[in-house]
Amino acid sequence: MAIILVTGIQAAGKSTIAQALAEQLDRSVHVRGDLFRRMVVNGRAEMGAANPSAEAVRQLMLRYQLAAATADGYVNAGFTVVWQDIIIGSYLTEVMSAVQSRPLYLVVLAPRADVVQRREDERRAKRGKTAYKPGDQSVVELDTLFRAETPKIGMWLDNSDQTVEQTVGEVLARVWNEAVV
Repeated sequence: MAIILVTGIQAAGKSTIAQALAEQLDRSVHVRGDLFRRMVVNGRAEMGAANPSAEAVRQLMLRYQLAAATADGYVNAGFTVVWQDIIIGSYLTEVMSAVQSRPLYLVVLAPRADVVQRREDERRAKRGKTAYKPGDQSVVELDTLFRAETPKIGMWLDNSDQTVEQTVGEVLARVWNEAVV
C-alpha cells in the first residue's frame, strides 16, 4: 500500500499513464484530481491564466486537499493509490506535505513541449478537448514554468518517444527505488 503521485503539465499523459499503471497493480485505485474541480457546479474559478485570482488558488488548494484525503483513505483501506493531477511549482511540496500516508512516490511526466503540443492538437481534433485555451499560457510557456519552478524531486521521466506500455514499464521498473519522497 502506497501512493504514487503522477504529475506533469496538461497533455503530458498523466491520465492515460495513471490508469494503465493502476491496472498493473494489485488492489489499486486511480484518483483523478481534476474530478474535484469538476464537482463544483456553480462558482468555479479556473486557474488558467498566469495570474490566477485568490479564489482560483483557494479552490485549487481545496482540490489538492480533497484528493490527498481521498488517497489517504484508500491507502488506509488497503489499496495502492495512483493519484494524478497537475501540480506545478511550490504547490508540489505543499501537496506532498498534505498527504499523511507513506510511502509516497512521485512520478513527474515531462515530455518535450513539441510533443505536448502535438498531443493537444490531436485531442482537440478527435474530441474537441482543449486544455490550452486562448489567453492562457501556451504549451511552451507552461512547460518552461513547470521545469523552472517545480522542485526536482521524485522520478522525472521524458515520455516523449514512449508508448503507454513503455512508460508504464519504465515507471514500474524505477518507481520503488527512484521516486520515493
